[in-house]
Amino acid sequence: MKGTFIFFADGFEEVEAIATLDILRRGGVDVKSVSIYDNSLVEGAHGQQLITDLCWEDLEEIISTEASPSDYMIFPGGMPGAKNLAEFGPLMALLKAHWAAGGGVAAICASPAVVLASLGDTFAGLEMTCYDGFEATLQAAGIKHKEAGSVVDGRLVTGRGPGYATEFALSILAQIKDRDTANAVSAGFTPR
Repeated sequence: MKGTFIFFADGFEEVEAIATLDILRRGGVDVKSVSIYDNSLVEGAHGQQLITDLCWEDLEEIISTEASPSDYMIFPGGMPGAKNLAEFGPLMALLKAHWAAGGGVAAICASPAVVLASLGDTFAGLEMTCYDGFEATLQAAGIKHKEAGSVVDGRLVTGRGPGYATEFALSILAQIKDRDTANAVSAGFTPR
C-alpha cells in the first residue's frame, strides 16, 4: 500500500487519532484519514464526530500491493474503536499484505494488542508497548512488551495511550521523514 493512512472506526480515541494526523501533516506527510465504513463520518469514543478524507470504498480504488518502509498504516486505539478495526476482515487482510510487502505499521493504546496481536504470529518476536492492562494479550501472541511511551522496532511503531499521543506521532514522523523533521515539529509545541 503506497502512502500513509490512518484508519478510523466508531469508538476511536480522539486524542490519539487527531494528534497523530495533525503532527504528521505538520511534518509534511501526505497522510489520509480513512473510515472503514461506506461513508466518511465516524464517531469517537467520547462522542466527537469526524469526517475522514476517504471511506473504505474510496481506498479500495487506490490500493497498491507495493509498499516501502516509509508507507505506513496507522491504527489509533480507543474502545470499541480498536475492536471494530480488528473485526473488519478486509482491513486485516490489507494489513497482513502491507506488512509482508515491507510497509510500516503504527498502533497506539489498545490497538497493538487488539488489532496487531490478533494477526497470529505476524508480529511475533517484535517489541511493542500498549495501554496498561493489555500486556498479557501481547505476550500471548509472542510479542515482547516494553513499558514505554513509544516503542520503535524496525518499521513498527507503537504507543502506550492518549498521554503519549504526541510522542507516538513524532516517532512515526521520524520514521517516515527523519529525526530532524520530528524535532522541528516538536519544537513548535515547546513553550519559549
